[in-house]
Amino acid sequence: MKPIEVTDQNLKSLLAEGKPMVVDFWATWCGPCRMMSPIVDKMADVFEDRVAVGKLNVDENPEACEEYGVMSIPTILFFKNGELVNRHVGACPEAELERKINTLL
Repeated sequence: MKPIEVTDQNLKSLLAEGKPMVVDFWATWCGPCRMMSPIVDKMADVFEDRVAVGKLNVDENPEACEEYGVMSIPTILFFKNGELVNRHVGACPEAELERKINTLL
């Protein structure tokens, strides 16, 4: 399963669905973001039915970046019941990301 394309326009409605959600804030020019991309893609498969996994391009969606104070990328935000409950800034090992996602369940 591919990650959901998250935008300024659809973020609120995705969060309103109430499903735990992970959003990767990234950009095409960001080396660490490219390094995290296959890990985030894998998490979309691993947690397919339990957690919504999405990617938000920071160059195309400035409102979400401002709203959630995203200053550095990659930044991964973790939502539960539509509320921001955790964040990770920078690249991280697959096992750490999986552990943080599991805390949403």
